[in-house]
Amino acid sequence: MKWTRGTKNDDVIDARGKKVSGAKVAGGGVAAALVVFVVARLFGVDISGLVGSSGGGGGGTPGGQQTQHENAPPTGPDPDAELVDFVKFVMKDIQDTFDGMFKARGETYPRAKLVVFTKAVDTACGRSSSAIGPFYCPGDAHAYIDLSFYKDLKSRFGAPGDFAQAYVLAHEIGHHLQNVMRVEEKQGGNRRSNEFSVRVELQADCFAGVWGHHAKTKNLLDVEDLDEAITAAQAIGDDRLQKQAGVEVNPESFTHGTSAQRAKWFRVGFTTGRLEACDTYTVEP
Repeated sequence: MKWTRGTKNDDVIDARGKKVSGAKVAGGGVAAALVVFVVARLFGVDISGLVGSSGGGGGGTPGGQQTQHENAPPTGPDPDAELVDFVKFVMKDIQDTFDGMFKARGETYPRAKLVVFTKAVDTACGRSSSAIGPFYCPGDAHAYIDLSFYKDLKSRFGAPGDFAQAYVLAHEIGHHLQNVMRVEEKQGGNRRSNEFSVRVELQADCFAGVWGHHAKTKNLLDVEDLDEAITAAQAIGDDRLQKQAGVEVNPESFTHGTSAQRAKWFRVGFTTGRLEACDTYTVEP
């Protein structure tokens, strides 16, 4: 992926050097807990890193609870300095893209924040650890990532490449779009059902593909980048994760969709470049 070093981005908060209070943070409610839970299932990691979330509060767009984070990057030489630089560029491009799409429709896009942390972090959805993997909290409209996940993405899930890393960020901002657009409220359905969770996650994949389409039109992509994103999407399909875990594949337990479904919906977004094409709720996923 072609990217520009030294990008300034106030939407990325480097909290890697910040100490965590350990206190549980109110807000987020059931919807927030669901998003955190299914993302943990997506990446096949231990949910025990999340202490929990409590009721109250709404989405992170107007009226929701905001979690205060301060930039606290590590002191001394930073082995992940270039990766943080890359994340800032990608996050800016993702959100600039969606901001432009919203403006074209005469609407306002409230930008999300991305908090880069190490080991543990306080959120409006509760205290979380890096064991949960990247996630989005609707309670404060923040996405969260421990950069060590990218090592797992390459070594554990077999999905190397910078566009695979970018796909992860775009997927989480896809959840932010759902929050902003109140997609789940409009669709109704049982938010606790596995089938509804699958449709939510596949739509976030499709939204990530929409951003990828626009990145391609700006000549930001290299020849192999689409394959990197597709590989990442397939690597974290429920069926593949269950096989890797040595358990019987059980479609009734899926929360994010099969490898084929995840790749399909990323391609839908990537091919069309339209948010409206990402209707995973009224068609067979």
